[in-house]
Amino acid sequence: MWQPVLMIDGYLMSILGVSMLIPAGYDIYMNNSQWSPFVTSALISLFLGIMLFLSNRMPITKITIRQGYLITVVSWFCLVVLAGIPFILTGTFSHISDAFFEAMSGLTSAGGTVLQDVEKAPKSVLLWRSMLNALGGIGIVIFAVALLPYLGIGGMQIFQHENSDSDDKFMPKFSYIAKRIIFLYLLLLLMCIVSFNWLGMSWFDAINHGLTTTSTGGFSTKNDSFAAFNNVKIEMASVLFMLLSSLPMTFYIALWQSKDWHSSRNIQVIGFFKIIGIFIGLVTLFLVIKNHEPILHALRLAVFNVVSIVTTSGFSSADYLQWGAWSGTFFLIFSLTGGCTGSTTGSIKIFRWQVFYAFLKKSLLGASEPNRVIPIKLGNYNVENTLVTSVFIFLSAYIICLAVTVVLLAATGLDFATASSSAVACMTNTGPGIVNANGPAGNYSFLSATGKIICSFAMLIGRLDVLTVLVIFTRNFWRR
Repeated sequence: MWQPVLMIDGYLMSILGVSMLIPAGYDIYMNNSQWSPFVTSALISLFLGIMLFLSNRMPITKITIRQGYLITVVSWFCLVVLAGIPFILTGTFSHISDAFFEAMSGLTSAGGTVLQDVEKAPKSVLLWRSMLNALGGIGIVIFAVALLPYLGIGGMQIFQHENSDSDDKFMPKFSYIAKRIIFLYLLLLLMCIVSFNWLGMSWFDAINHGLTTTSTGGFSTKNDSFAAFNNVKIEMASVLFMLLSSLPMTFYIALWQSKDWHSSRNIQVIGFFKIIGIFIGLVTLFLVIKNHEPILHALRLAVFNVVSIVTTSGFSSADYLQWGAWSGTFFLIFSLTGGCTGSTTGSIKIFRWQVFYAFLKKSLLGASEPNRVIPIKLGNYNVENTLVTSVFIFLSAYIICLAVTVVLLAATGLDFATASSSAVACMTNTGPGIVNANGPAGNYSFLSATGKIICSFAMLIGRLDVLTVLVIFTRNFWRR
């Protein structure tokens, strides 16, 4: 069972090692002295990766469900450990818990940081953080589109037949999808970088923010995030690419190939934009009525910050916690919403909320008309009971993990509000929370070493859709 798992993990570790040479090359080009730690980290990653790959090399024609789970969890954990090495060797962090948190936040595209002053960090380190966001973003898209439907996690089996031609085997499907996703992802990334530079960012800032915007990751080269640029054109360009990155990659593939759109994919996209519009309208209204903001300025603040949190990007153009007591509640709801499945976003995601709403609607109608047979429908698509059950199991597991994370963080000495804010922000992969300590103007440096490890695993559990991680801790998983 382990041979293909270790082989694929070794391959991914080798890719990570090669990626470390990019910030090293940047330092050499800029005549900086930080290139050596990145080269050392690259050699460590390449050695371990190539050793695992060659010692377990075999032709893979089929991946079992158990192997699918193991590949996902083991590879993500190993990559995070290796990705944290440059943070230690460059002296950015002196504690392993800090480096582990930062690397986990990067690869899960969470965007929370323990850096108290981002702008004082070496530029190669900032570039590495942004690259981790991008690598994690493309990794989670391929995972969500190719592997989750195969594993049947949280209702994702509905997308199983959308993601390939007629071949039901995992490996051909994976190869088919991965090539197209990588191309689309790189195309979005290039367009985003060029747009940012054209609108006034330096090439360094444009590249970093392009990497973290298309991955909806949230790492920035500025302490004040997008507020530091104070440029409405840059903000709107970021909004555009955050939204584009929040749509299913299969949606673009369908457009590209001029195929009929599947109803499940269509409903997601339409529902996503409707919810975004409602949220933006509500925040704009509150800013105008309660805070007496000019309507255009209120709309600008609402559009950027709402889109950023709903898409779990975690950027900010203002400290929205200063808008009033209402803002914390609003942005908590936004962070629990999420984007579309098959995108770079985190959180629960629109499709699952749509299934939940459809079931609730059916139950309410059934309560008043008990003899009526009422199907659960999303548009013209009939939702099967097994899919509804899968979604409810996911939501239950998500809430339980969230509650456990809050309790564990509270046990480290945090008050309930801070523990809850940190748990939600990390599990949804949003980044900023809804208290001042970890809000848009804060960071996670206040956490103890234990707290940082807890939050790191919360990010991993949330990013891998909870059940993917939990299932490997069950007794039956290891029975042959």
